[in-house]
Amino acid sequence: MARSQDNANDVVAVVNADPITRKTLTEETLRRYGTEVLENMVNRHLILQACQSQGIEVTATEVREEIARIASKFGLAMPAYLQLLQEERNIAPDQYSREIIWPMLALRRLVDDQVKVTQEEMDRAFIAQFGEAVKCRLIMVASRADADRLHQQATKNPSQFAQLAKQYSEDPASASVGGLIPPIRRYSGDSRLEEAAFALADDAVSPVMQLGDQWIILQAVRRIGETIPSPQALPAIREQISDRIRDQKMKGAATELFARLQADAQVKTILGDAEKMNQYPGVAAIVNGQEVTIASVGAECVKRHGEEVLDGEINRKLLTQALRKANKQVTDADLQAEIERAALSFGYIRKDHQPDVQAWMESITADGKTTTELYIRDAVWPSVAMKKLVEESVTLSEEDLQQGFESAYGPRVEILAIVLSDQRTAQKVWEMARDNPTDHFFGELAQQYSVEPVSSSNMGKVPPIRKHSGQPAIEREAFAMKPGDLSGIVVTGDKYIVMRCQGYTTPIVQKMEDVRAELVRDLTETKTNVAMNIKFEELQNSAEIDNFFVAAKEIPKMAKQSATTTH
Repeated sequence: MARSQDNANDVVAVVNADPITRKTLTEETLRRYGTEVLENMVNRHLILQACQSQGIEVTATEVREEIARIASKFGLAMPAYLQLLQEERNIAPDQYSREIIWPMLALRRLVDDQVKVTQEEMDRAFIAQFGEAVKCRLIMVASRADADRLHQQATKNPSQFAQLAKQYSEDPASASVGGLIPPIRRYSGDSRLEEAAFALADDAVSPVMQLGDQWIILQAVRRIGETIPSPQALPAIREQISDRIRDQKMKGAATELFARLQADAQVKTILGDAEKMNQYPGVAAIVNGQEVTIASVGAECVKRHGEEVLDGEINRKLLTQALRKANKQVTDADLQAEIERAALSFGYIRKDHQPDVQAWMESITADGKTTTELYIRDAVWPSVAMKKLVEESVTLSEEDLQQGFESAYGPRVEILAIVLSDQRTAQKVWEMARDNPTDHFFGELAQQYSVEPVSSSNMGKVPPIRKHSGQPAIEREAFAMKPGDLSGIVVTGDKYIVMRCQGYTTPIVQKMEDVRAELVRDLTETKTNVAMNIKFEELQNSAEIDNFFVAAKEIPKMAKQSATTTH
């Protein structure tokens, strides 16, 4: 299979002897990601054209060196850094080099002659890093009236500034430490703030100043003298400062250049427009007269998203085969009914109590990426197909209804709980709770010993225990207690639980018949979902699936070809 992967008719997977071709995979990835990937490719075309017009080439070697430089900033070797990107951000190494690093380097090369670091910029940056600073306290409030009132109190009694900040400042980070903020340095932020800080003597209070939509007051705590680097370190420091300024200016210039390239470009988007696609067969876009082919966009989509889309197509194939075997079909009416059910379940209901399908679909497509067609294909159809496959196996007995009624509407045990991680501590806590049988003491034990955040922070108080909640050991012990009783040590998983009963809730609904319709609906949906999960696992486990796409996929490597290639 691997030797002919570039052929559109190659088989990328076989599901129970039923093939999925690369052509199908390409079409499905284009359907989902074509617009997004094309936009990225058009942007790279614009940069490449600008480079070609100026005779600039960014090589793969330069790309690798830049990645190594970035990796070193994080204290990582390049392979470890690329692996981290793959695991944490799902960005493959070749994608990172092609779509992030190459465009960045190319844009920087394009603006290189425009970026100069002046002596004034160097001097300011040096002072910002090593010059004198003022340690200050801050009070920040949203109201000018509050600021004036606090300013009057602070100037009258400067020694109370820290207390006023702690009590009234609306900046939580500084309020919690009496208004202390990082030292203010020259040329490092808002010039008005810097001028105000450096104008203050120790303990003096500034006038009220407006910062954005907030009002602030400063108090100088003390001056911090300048730091004088050693003569030996000075050349390296100046080089670091120069590089930092240059990088910042380059980023700004590159961003402006890219915006100009986009504004000046003649881009005709073909993909997704049926009329234009008939007029320009095989073309996805035309960028300043150069064609970007659908085949190149498809190849890029497969490279970036092929594995996940193929998983979905394999699952779809499994469901299609199972429906055919069961002699069942998914109709348009079934799809519409499922959309209406989803709208109801998420609270999209009209005034006449009917599902508001229009509002629901608007919410689904609001992200600008999910189309109605994709939603139906990827979410609605699989759900309906699974329900068709399990519908005969889902039944409700009177026992199911009784248990459901007890769980949803029956009495619940109000308890205090302590969750422990080992038996020895659980035994010690249980003995202390037994010897001092009060809610207050039990709550103090929970606060001190419980390893579960809710019970620890709420003096042992946890949500009431209901029947048939999936925790039989806890339920049996809880419902066996009377108010004031202490439970035994309940072992569940790797945790040990001690409970104290506070009483029982009084059910609002007394008769099951009053809520039978809701119970039937909710329990049927719950049992159907369980049956669907079991059925799908059965389909997967019993299927013969050969995924050649994943098997043939090489371990991601940096591209050896010139990184200027965009398709």
